Amino acid sequence: MLMICLCFLLTGDGNPKESSPFINSTDPEKNQQYDGKNMALFEEEMDTIPMVSSLLSSLANYSNLPQGSKEHEEAENNEEKPYSTLPKKLAPRMGTLMGVYLPCLQNILGVILFLRMTWMVGIGGVIEAFIIVLMCCSTTMLTAISMSAIATNGVVPAGGSYYMISRSLGPEFGGAVGICFYLGTTFAGAMYILGCIEILLVYIVPQAAIFKMEGLEGAEAEAAMLNNMRVYGTLVLSFMAIVVFVGVKYVNKLALVFLACVICSILAVYAGVIKTAFEPPVFPVCVLGNRTLVWKGFDVCAKVIERENATVTTKLWRLFCDSEFLNATCDSYFANNNITEIQGIPGIMSGTLRENLFGNYMDKGSFIEKVGLSAAVEPDSIPTNTNRYVLADITSFFTMLVGIYFPSVTGIMAGSNRSGDLQDAQKSIPIGTILAITTTSIIYMSSVFLFGSCIEGTVLRDKFGEAVRGNLVIGTLAWPSPWVIVFGSFFSTCGAGLQSLTGAPRLMQAIARDGIVPFLRVFGHGKANGEPTWALLLTACICESGILIASLDNVAPILSMFFLMCYMFVNLACAVQTLLRTPNWRPRFKFYHWTLSFLGMSLCLSLMFICSWYYAIVAMGIASCIYKYIEFRGAEKEWGDGIRGLSLSAARFALMRLEEGPPHTKNWRPQILVLVNMDSELNVEQPRLLSLTSQLKAGKGLTIVGTALEGTYLENHPQGQQAEQSLRKLMEAEKVKGFSQVVISSNMRDATSHLVQAGGLGGLQHNTVLACWPRNWKQAEDHQSWRNFIELVRETTAASEALLVPKNVSAFPSNGERFTEGHIDVWWIVHDGATFVLLLIILHICISLLYLQHDSDISAYTYEKTLMMEQRSQILKQINLTKTEREREVHVRPQAFTSVPVSPSQQEQLIHDKSTNPPTPATPQSPSADAETPGTASFFFPILL
Repeated sequence: MLMICLCFLLTGDGNPKESSPFINSTDPEKNQQYDGKNMALFEEEMDTIPMVSSLLSSLANYSNLPQGSKEHEEAENNEEKPYSTLPKKLAPRMGTLMGVYLPCLQNILGVILFLRMTWMVGIGGVIEAFIIVLMCCSTTMLTAISMSAIATNGVVPAGGSYYMISRSLGPEFGGAVGICFYLGTTFAGAMYILGCIEILLVYIVPQAAIFKMEGLEGAEAEAAMLNNMRVYGTLVLSFMAIVVFVGVKYVNKLALVFLACVICSILAVYAGVIKTAFEPPVFPVCVLGNRTLVWKGFDVCAKVIERENATVTTKLWRLFCDSEFLNATCDSYFANNNITEIQGIPGIMSGTLRENLFGNYMDKGSFIEKVGLSAAVEPDSIPTNTNRYVLADITSFFTMLVGIYFPSVTGIMAGSNRSGDLQDAQKSIPIGTILAITTTSIIYMSSVFLFGSCIEGTVLRDKFGEAVRGNLVIGTLAWPSPWVIVFGSFFSTCGAGLQSLTGAPRLMQAIARDGIVPFLRVFGHGKANGEPTWALLLTACICESGILIASLDNVAPILSMFFLMCYMFVNLACAVQTLLRTPNWRPRFKFYHWTLSFLGMSLCLSLMFICSWYYAIVAMGIASCIYKYIEFRGAEKEWGDGIRGLSLSAARFALMRLEEGPPHTKNWRPQILVLVNMDSELNVEQPRLLSLTSQLKAGKGLTIVGTALEGTYLENHPQGQQAEQSLRKLMEAEKVKGFSQVVISSNMRDATSHLVQAGGLGGLQHNTVLACWPRNWKQAEDHQSWRNFIELVRETTAASEALLVPKNVSAFPSNGERFTEGHIDVWWIVHDGATFVLLLIILHICISLLYLQHDSDISAYTYEKTLMMEQRSQILKQINLTKTEREREVHVRPQAFTSVPVSPSQQEQLIHDKSTNPPTPATPQSPSADAETPGTASFFFPILL
């Protein structure tokens, strides 16, 4: 009554105008402005007042669907109404409680808590189970802190976690993480459906099984159970998919029911724990020797009973003996051991915790045994009647428990997925998510100790409650009845499955509409109201693959991998952007530090390999393939890229290391600056020069392709951009991995000089210049070309750089051509050291790949002419000629740069007699200015140092 009066006092008669402190009812002009600024102030003020009616209204309108679902529902309801009659769309008004805390709470608490938590405590022991819970909860808490940093870094984009991650890490990582998140959500739907079917067929209506398990043992019983899971799972999946397809409004209306089921189930467990302190529930367990019996087919845990002063056998006797008489032939183990009845729920004050502290891992098919009881077992005897005992259905070990448990802590992104529906996302996401994780962590950690303190160890290790008359183990602890947990967990898993089938298609639709994965674009289409029809069909198919696995224990590690992958990249995004000090990364969450993100990332990676190393490798392989696919085929997005900053930092660090000293001789390789000319249409005049570069470098080392344009930068800047695009296009076609550079200057000579001087960055600079032989250099009207070439030779000599000068480069084979004959003449300067040998080795490798017959021997005539030029230069220096005179003496003898055919006899005479391998006869043609036919032309290649 007091609550009703309080509601009335807080709300008045329900008219907001009368209760608003911002409205003066005596002033009609102000009343007419009610929908303006005063309305906003009124709503802000009312949000700060804890009104009971407002809370009840929010609960009535509670929805756990992801963002976009309510819009689709409204569009479906209004699709037949004219636009003018549609109500105005109000701003989102969801707060922390309804928008983040309760959805996260509902998504985190689920099927694993109800179906596997007690079994995990019994198998791993209280200590190891607590360690598992602590690791998993710490991982999600650290991830939530990273998400809070993202949420408080500027405006939170509408679209949820996928949008936050993709817009932070870029399209490649965003797409990979988004698809991993989608696959995790889809397999979570399969896990919830399998949990729903397990509850239905094991605890509610076992007689509904299509494949009967009565009288079956071992593999046959297991196969029958799995087939039942597949059939019913497929039917339930089909029904849920139809419900989601028809309209999310039906799922939305049941959201509050599903939330109530979860909360009531949790409260029933805690109430039952309190009740066990003074009145434990009666759930006897029958033990034969030390083996736990399946309590089915008998009513009394005894071999014989006294009835009317006579000893009669029980139903249990008839299960192990061939008749009901005392002289019947019985199973040897049954005959040699006594029957003991123990209490399955001794209570929190019984001291059971000491017995359940440590783990008891078992192999598949092992008997669930009572610790402390002795048993008489005949040596070398083969167990019989094994279907009468409670057996371990799978082989258990620590890492398997981690993989099965981790899905129970997922669901932390339920709040961030509704970012567009929140009134203040920067406030609600951090507070609501962290509070929800704190609440669920307390529930999980307390459950470990409470289960270990209240429930007998043999019952804890009994996964399906066969020892307690087929009851759900956690239900035996609940008050007032085990059916509270049974039905609560059933509806909870149904609701979680519907939410997964509702959220996963919308996530896929968002990825498809972004266009970052081209082959997924078809899944961006749907119904007229925006419902993702094709994405729902894809989700149902993937979910069916999980249902066909038919085992909750085998599906749980799969979705653990994908969720861990997603959480790892969330932490990675925050850590990388903090370490790189990205200008737009300024989170206001005061509890955030990059070390927490790094620790969370490390925990995620560790848990992936702890759960299943091969699943981890597969998940990382899928993410890597998606990343590379988006990198090569995906659409370019201007989202920014935090990983690019990491690349820049690594590049800066490497460049600084290169500055520490010159490279060692063993590490030397030609770092080439390729100088090309552009025609009037700004296309490269010598495209085969890049073919030579590609084959010479093979993607190793530094390659800079530069060109010079004549003019002023202000007037010719568009031409410079066009020239750079032409260079990049040709480099891509010729598979030249490197950089392009265009310099605009008042004259070509200065522009080329600038390229030679300023090419490279820091320690990553060119040491070799590759330029073509000047065309028409003999013609008087084109003397400037060879003058520029001579200046280039001087500049490279002054810079102590190698100069590669190919002549008749148009005859050089392209990357796609195959040749069977041809020649490449290499001009060797005497004092070049080992550069010539290195060049021959590189060309030998590249041309061998092209099936080009070649001769790597040194031309004797070339050797002689080179030696003569070297001697002539020394003589000119000795007679003290001026610089101009020496240049004139050199320029008047251009024939020294020509390739002349020589006979084998001349080669043998000119080459030193110490040569043991005479050269192969060759008849190269003299190169001309014009291009010759590829495959028959001689290619002239002097090297100047």
